Amino acid sequence: MYSRIAEDGAPMATLEPRPVKWMTPEEMSAAVPLPEGYRFERLRRSDIAEVVTLVGAWFPGIRVGSASGYTRAEFFETNVTLDAERETDVSVVLIRRDLELAAIVCCERNRDALTLYGSLIVVAPAHRGAQLGGTGALLMEAQARHMGAGLVYGMATLKFPYMQRALEVAGWQLIGITPGYDRELIAPGIVKRVYEALYAKVLVTDASLLRPETENLTARTRAFFDFLFPEEAARHSAQQAVNQTG
Repeated sequence: MYSRIAEDGAPMATLEPRPVKWMTPEEMSAAVPLPEGYRFERLRRSDIAEVVTLVGAWFPGIRVGSASGYTRAEFFETNVTLDAERETDVSVVLIRRDLELAAIVCCERNRDALTLYGSLIVVAPAHRGAQLGGTGALLMEAQARHMGAGLVYGMATLKFPYMQRALEVAGWQLIGITPGYDRELIAPGIVKRVYEALYAKVLVTDASLLRPETENLTARTRAFFDFLFPEEAARHSAQQAVNQTG
């Protein structure tokens, strides 16, 4: 359940929550274009064994770390939305071509912050030329807008460039790099902490954002803020000029 907020950040006339469910396959298909021959499916209990096996085979490095739950059946049975059975705050969408599983797109919603975390996009090796990573990013954004979220965000490994490219093409902004954020199995029996790129996409208007006051930022924080958001730095400089001449 989510409260409705106007685009200018002010509460709407009614604060009655509205029920929001994860998108149906039909809603996904209407919002996100798929390559010819592919389709969206919501996860069913009967899919769990297949998904666990294939995710572990396609991306063995995540058998440890934050996304390792997606390689364990008990995680799906306890935490994940199952079509026609239950709705949770974790969604797993399958992309199939005929009967073959081509990709999975996993995300988690925060009902209080009204944000969506893109926890995992993994594509079968045989389908990596179909740009399904980008499709997954677009689907995450569509899911976020559907729930009324103000932000969608996620992490991309620096071990490979593919997800970085997919998120950038989808219009997500690189906002930082986290050293040692997660753990990955980098070779049999060898686990290391890895660098991850943090990407985000704001889904609300500028009027909904409370901009930080310069005096509340350290010099280093302000320099980084201005680097990430140069339009904000230009707006601040223009306002300062107005104040000085006024």
